[in-house]
Amino acid sequence: MRFLKQTFARSPAVARVAPFLIFLALTFFQGKFGAASAYWFYLAKTLAGAWLVWEMRPFVSEMRWAFGWEAVLVGVGIFAVWVGLDRFYPHLMKGGATGNPNETFGEGSALAWFFIAVHILGMTFVVPPLEEVFYRSFLYRYLASQNFLTVPLNKFLPVPFFATAIVFGFSHNEWLAGILCGAAYQWLVIRKNRLGDAMTAHAITNFLLGAWIVWRHAWNFW
Repeated sequence: MRFLKQTFARSPAVARVAPFLIFLALTFFQGKFGAASAYWFYLAKTLAGAWLVWEMRPFVSEMRWAFGWEAVLVGVGIFAVWVGLDRFYPHLMKGGATGNPNETFGEGSALAWFFIAVHILGMTFVVPPLEEVFYRSFLYRYLASQNFLTVPLNKFLPVPFFATAIVFGFSHNEWLAGILCGAAYQWLVIRKNRLGDAMTAHAITNFLLGAWIVWRHAWNFW
């Protein structure tokens, strides 16, 4: 859309915030129109999110995937923390946003497997760039200065660091693991002076978590 591109071009903040908020707004409608709507809205927000990532790319220069051993280490480590800590602290709500698609569409049905695949693909390739751009690139730097583009990615700022990690953590059901996760991804950005490693670590964590959910039937994580 020309209007969207023009808006992104005029405002660096909007280019980093609007896609995330649109994605979040669609999340709100999951399950609000019956059990099946949780999955159809996840599909809708995944497609919308992928399109928004494509549209914002020219205007968010730091949104570039990067790969390094630190990203792998953090990605695997956070997955282990996320799963390992799960039973040791109270969560914000019971159950996940979607749950077990087999209960809604039939055990082992084509639709159930379709939505499992959609969820894993969405959490692996769409969620990381949207969230990392919003939290690690925008929010972290905006808390330091409204002219956030002047704040270097590799500058450690205690208040923005911990505030961003806490906000990120409490946006998840698993808030404690989320706080540790947010801090680890922010550390990667600061260490590497780029966003791409955090995106990769985030993708690895989410992919492993998706595989774990399906393997162990741990649908509460969804």
